[in-house]
Amino acid sequence: GFLGPVNDPEARKRKLSAELANGRLAMMAIIGMLFQDGLTGSAWGDWALYTDSPLRAFENELGVQAPVGFFDPLGMAKDGDVEAFKRRRATELKNGRVAMLACMGYIVPEYTHFDGFCSTSQGLLFKDIPNGLAALKAVPGVGWMQIILFLGLIEKGLYTYDPTRAPGDFERGGVLGVPNGSSMMDGPDKTKKLNSELANGRLAMMAIIGMFFQDGLTGSAWGDWALYTDSPLRAFESELGVQAPVGYFDPLGLSKDGDKATFMRRRSTELKHGRISMLAAMGYMTPEITGKFPGYLSYSQNLKFADIPNGLGALSKVPGAGWLQIAGYMALCENTRLDDLSSVGWGSDIKRGTPGDFGFKVLTSSDPAELKKKLNAELANGRLAMMAIIG
Repeated sequence: GFLGPVNDPEARKRKLSAELANGRLAMMAIIGMLFQDGLTGSAWGDWALYTDSPLRAFENELGVQAPVGFFDPLGMAKDGDVEAFKRRRATELKNGRVAMLACMGYIVPEYTHFDGFCSTSQGLLFKDIPNGLAALKAVPGVGWMQIILFLGLIEKGLYTYDPTRAPGDFERGGVLGVPNGSSMMDGPDKTKKLNSELANGRLAMMAIIGMFFQDGLTGSAWGDWALYTDSPLRAFESELGVQAPVGYFDPLGLSKDGDKATFMRRRSTELKHGRISMLAAMGYMTPEITGKFPGYLSYSQNLKFADIPNGLGALSKVPGAGWLQIAGYMALCENTRLDDLSSVGWGSDIKRGTPGDFGFKVLTSSDPAELKKKLNAELANGRLAMMAIIG
């Protein structure tokens, strides 16, 4: 060897394994070095040397703030087009400012309204106009025409776009948008305030969308769930299995159609899979702890229970006739009933509206609260067992 012969087999194996590991690491490292060197002209990838990056044109712009820095996950600025960036920034500022005003427009009317009439001809007082989206129907059509005309005058007459100025900076717009008002002196304080405006505008855009969504669903700007009576999920929010911390958990929206029969079928299936998984999990653990049954599984094949391995290895050991017996017993349990309930056979629990109830009252109680607690525990344990057996 390069470092002389190694006679100890264990030491030789350790050194050869180290060589392989180091070689793999070096292959990844050299690719990284080549990539950094190609971009920056330095093997150590100093970002300051990567002058050809299209993002360099925008890394010192307003809005580049911790913790994400220059945030462009869709790569919209990767072409380095300065004019396109300025247009998008102006649009962002405008939407942010409108969103901040809109959020205030949701909040302020909860506390106070203008005095007097919104429309004297219709006898409509300002205090009679509801908050939120409901105001869209209450405000007269002429009122909306006035609002749109006012916005147009502001857009085209007062705050006109000037490509020679910074995005969102209007000649006749002072601090806080006051026409012909005072302006801020250049310096760190101005940069801080302009960054704050961008950050607050971004937050307001998210906030107003949330308010619209809540208002549309519940009729309330503050999204009281109790008011969302049309939700298809309301049919199932009091069902078993709706437990803390997630409540009614349906991330794929399988129950959004509100179909109760389908929900019952899925709940029956969930319970059945959970029960089988709990038995399966016990079937993995019990033979490891208590051992196997005594005697023979198959006399004809001289196969003892002790000869059957634990886990998936048992699949190839159990004779075909044994699997037929198992499948037959499962079909018998599935399609026959040993009680005096009116519905019999597959799906009888669903027909009665009590998924998973087959008359075998192991988990029962005369106390409704205690019974619900036990049935919820069965669902929770079944869900855990399904994850456990897959693992």
